[in-house]
Amino acid sequence: MKTLNHFLKVFPLLLFMLAFCGSTNAQFLKKLGKKAQKAAERTVERRVERETEKETDQALDSILEPGAKGEQKQQVPNPDPGNSTGSDNTEGTTANDTQGASESRPKTLTVYSKFDYVPGDKQLFFDNFSNDFIGDFPAKWNTNGSGEIVTLGDSPEKWLELVSGYYIYFIPDVPQLPEEYTIEFDLMTVGIDNKTSSNAVLRVALSDNDKFKNGENFVHATIPFCQYTPVGINMANHINNKREIYSTVKADLRDETQNRPHISIAVNKQRFRLWVDEEKHIDIPRIVPPGSVLHTLKFHMNGFKDGKERLFITNLKVAEGGLDLRRKLISEGKVSTNGILFDSGSANIQPQSMGIIRQISQVLLQERSMRLNIVGHTDSDGDTEANQSLSKKRADAVKKALTYVYNIAADRLETDGKGESSPINDNDTADGKAQNRRVEFIKI
Repeated sequence: MKTLNHFLKVFPLLLFMLAFCGSTNAQFLKKLGKKAQKAAERTVERRVERETEKETDQALDSILEPGAKGEQKQQVPNPDPGNSTGSDNTEGTTANDTQGASESRPKTLTVYSKFDYVPGDKQLFFDNFSNDFIGDFPAKWNTNGSGEIVTLGDSPEKWLELVSGYYIYFIPDVPQLPEEYTIEFDLMTVGIDNKTSSNAVLRVALSDNDKFKNGENFVHATIPFCQYTPVGINMANHINNKREIYSTVKADLRDETQNRPHISIAVNKQRFRLWVDEEKHIDIPRIVPPGSVLHTLKFHMNGFKDGKERLFITNLKVAEGGLDLRRKLISEGKVSTNGILFDSGSANIQPQSMGIIRQISQVLLQERSMRLNIVGHTDSDGDTEANQSLSKKRADAVKKALTYVYNIAADRLETDGKGESSPINDNDTADGKAQNRRVEFIKI
């Protein structure tokens, strides 16, 4: 904040100096008013926050990822349906192996250490389009419009490019939704800028209609992509064809939507919560109609300029649960989760996984005598011996997070790695592999 105060002091002087740079600058300066100064203040505040986080994260990265060289530069997306890197047999990345995520946004473990999202532990649906052909519409989705699988830049990761339209829906083949579940996905944009409309949005809908209509019962969360002003997140519902809630929650998502936002949603009976990256923006206790009425997940985008502003989605994961793991660990003495995510082929913990690790730490802080064995598991891809080693390293990384981030004594934690030797599902599908990649916490 000292940096911000210093900037505000010298801001008038900078304007005065720039006035001598020519008539063009002089005309520009005349247009600067309170809005420009507030924008500059916001920019400096964010920069100061990022620099502070960076210094702390470098220390944590040296613990959780020895030999890390700091942040990686973001690659500029270059969508190309015909890109040869996206071959048909390329698995790409998954919810637990998301190399692209670590490349597209900085690691922020210190911020995510307070992240309270916990994904469901029984996977219902997962799609990273690994089994789909480039240029095709994905096999596990339906639409009344169009869309195709593409790759971005040099990455083999596959994305579904959505198309904009008032009545066009994209419906993944998710089984009927229960009362408690979580939804996660990654987004990427190309072409959005200061001219992008305030109506450019992605609507995530939960509905009792499995076709291309709103239905009599639904919940809508509308994510904005406008850049010239913060639009906020619109929330709406209908219960028995009657609107109960229609509101816009203040949220400045302009920086997030220019990068690769990770969206997390938790539905616990009537409660609806939504996070963008590590920050929770929505927490409405009674917006979902009671009972398992809303059985269908839908996506709908609108307000994007055709051919210029483009939106992509990948790594859609829907899982039953999202419950409090703390109670289960205390009562049963064991919990297993595939919600702790690692970079592909690495023991580097992805920061959005910290909600689960935080819950485990809370149990250990409460139960002072409890000791845990942390056991890592992988899928069967790759060499068996390498998987064994990787699973142990991942368990060690979780232990280090508990020790260095949450101050749990190291002698209360043991680690083990089972590699691919104890699968709980088949390794022939993306869904099965995602379930096999997991971490267990077992009371000793």
